[in-house]
Amino acid sequence: MPWQELRIETDSNRAEALSDALFDLSALAVSIEDATAGTADEKPIFGEPGEPVDQMWDHSVVVALFDEGIAPEFIVAAAANAIGLAQPKFTVSTVEEQDWVRLTQSQFDPIRISDRLWITPTWHEAPSGNAINIALDPGLAFGTGSHPTTRLCLKWLDRNIVGGETVLDYGCGSGILAIAARKLGAGATDGVDIDAQAMIASRQNAEQNGVQVDFYLPDAAPHREYDVVVANILTNPLKTLAPLLAGRVHAGGHIALSGILEEQAEEVMAIYGVWFNFLPPAAEEGWVCLSGTRKATE
Repeated sequence: MPWQELRIETDSNRAEALSDALFDLSALAVSIEDATAGTADEKPIFGEPGEPVDQMWDHSVVVALFDEGIAPEFIVAAAANAIGLAQPKFTVSTVEEQDWVRLTQSQFDPIRISDRLWITPTWHEAPSGNAINIALDPGLAFGTGSHPTTRLCLKWLDRNIVGGETVLDYGCGSGILAIAARKLGAGATDGVDIDAQAMIASRQNAEQNGVQVDFYLPDAAPHREYDVVVANILTNPLKTLAPLLAGRVHAGGHIALSGILEEQAEEVMAIYGVWFNFLPPAAEEGWVCLSGTRKATE
């Protein structure tokens, strides 16, 4: 059975209210998009981890999916009237029925990190031979190996985990870095994230990969030092967390930081340089991974 997709133009102040009104009118799904996406006026919006996004696009499109047979003009008029909005511009298109699961799965292929390390969705056959494979499906938590920052951290772990190291993955998301560390031979490994959903995803992913990792919300995390600390988050939280993360690495231990744009690398290294001696940054697609060794305490 096909569906009808309504695309309704509005502004940032009305987009969420309009979405709620459409749900009240039995929309099957509603999303908000940038009306200028794909043009020179496209406007990215980001929120720091744990902080809400405090802005939306100036020009938005509310996209609503309805069963076949609804009267689009009535739906749009009723939703607009419910929030005191003049009749907005809208378009209607037909969405044919598809096998959405197979369509989604077809967009995610195995990801080669190195000669021996792969990330493979569970619906694909794992690489043969001596490859170390992380079975991971796209989900609610960040980190599937597709983003350059995740790949940079995985490559760093692949080069630097010798065996038996204690590891802390701070901002663990899906748990991919902690899981990779364990599969590469690390010893006791912990993961920390501010998102309770990440805890669920990480524990499920660790179980799926047959490795033991302990995951914590920040207030419950153990206060201990590690051989290796890896943090793939964003520059602003990395700057704020510098004393905390430095305090989790023992003298001679190693830190790897990512989620950093190339132009931000010097600033981050300057802050962490109080505690660490850094190697030259590793870069990929405009992002960097910074790695350093903890200075000896005096």
